Amino acid sequence: MERIAVIDFETTGISPSSSCRATEIAVVILEQGRIVERYQSLMNAGVRVPAFIEQLTGISNAMLRTAPSAEQVMNEVNEFVGITPLLAHNAAFDQKFWDYELGRIKRTRLQNFACSLLLARRLMPTAPNHKLGTLTTFASLPDTGKAHRAMADAEMAANLTAHLAQELRQKHGLRELSHDLLCSLQKVPAAKINEHLKRHRGF
Repeated sequence: MERIAVIDFETTGISPSSSCRATEIAVVILEQGRIVERYQSLMNAGVRVPAFIEQLTGISNAMLRTAPSAEQVMNEVNEFVGITPLLAHNAAFDQKFWDYELGRIKRTRLQNFACSLLLARRLMPTAPNHKLGTLTTFASLPDTGKAHRAMADAEMAANLTAHLAQELRQKHGLRELSHDLLCSLQKVPAAKINEHLKRHRGF
């Protein structure tokens, strides 16, 4: 499978705005099922972290005071990612913040997001739920560290994506996997996923 940039944000809330911003970002580059490069940074956007978010993530206002600016971090991470296809777990969330923070530095996203949450719902239907931590345990994937920190979550999502790619090869007989295929699979109703995969096998 081609190179994919797996991304995770920690934020002060659920929807980006002047008062709701990113506090941390991590990106891991997944290549042939292995993580080959990493980028991680706290980012100071000049907004206060609510107490309940600080408890959830462990990212404090004191930590952010000495962090690089959001603008600096987004310029760096945009250069790091380039035009590599993107993926996140619950990508609708991370895509909103990626687009918002890029927009603030006058940049525009050029590539699509695949979503490991949507893919897992279709390819791992027997999992108890499709939270990232649950799927990691269900599939016996490595423990990458504290949940709700960007690098740990990005690595978990990357490991899950590699697992899903292996499932597509071993259980569904797909030899060629691409980011475009993942993006198409996540839009297929779960009940029709086997029929859709047969077409990609050429049956």
